[in-house]
Amino acid sequence: MTSRDTNLQQVLDLSRGIIAHSGVSAAVAAGARVFGRLEHPGTEVAVAAERLPACQPAIGAALSGLAACPSPLPDLASAFAAVEAKLRWTHRRNSGTLGARFRDGHGNAMLIGPGGIEERSDVWVGATVMAPDITYPDHDHPPEEVYIALSPGEWWNAAMDWTEPGPGGIIYNPPGILHAMRSGAQPFLALWFLPID
Repeated sequence: MTSRDTNLQQVLDLSRGIIAHSGVSAAVAAGARVFGRLEHPGTEVAVAAERLPACQPAIGAALSGLAACPSPLPDLASAFAAVEAKLRWTHRRNSGTLGARFRDGHGNAMLIGPGGIEERSDVWVGATVMAPDITYPDHDHPPEEVYIALSPGEWWNAAMDWTEPGPGGIIYNPPGILHAMRSGAQPFLALWFLPID
């Protein structure tokens, strides 16, 4: 049986508990689909780790902000910090058309899925980081999505107004819904989970 990196497994275990206890029924159901599939590890891949300009200060600031939060957020921050060193951060596709400020102020990384440190096609687990005062543009995709906020920040979708869940809070986006997110005065960091059908 294939084993999984210890820190990555801890990120998944802690995230699973946060989503399962969120009280957001659609997120709980989506999380069950994601983590049920992840019970069997995929193929570990050696990724050429790379950080973008937004990563260094924003990730460190967001993770240090979790140190004083209730459990399990400090443990999640520590596990994610260890995993983050192995990730390849990339710009959103076509980010150059959205201006230099957005391009240089955000990054996405795949933990599990295409281009991630665990290769598989049935589930994606990733992270998004943004510098202060950046709006990630409206977008949509067929799979449903669950976010865990690891910093202050706001989310919007076509079925809800801008909402700030706070660190450890959950946002659920139904399949195909138009959605966006934005940072305020502080850097933004979030994990996202998509079951791929």
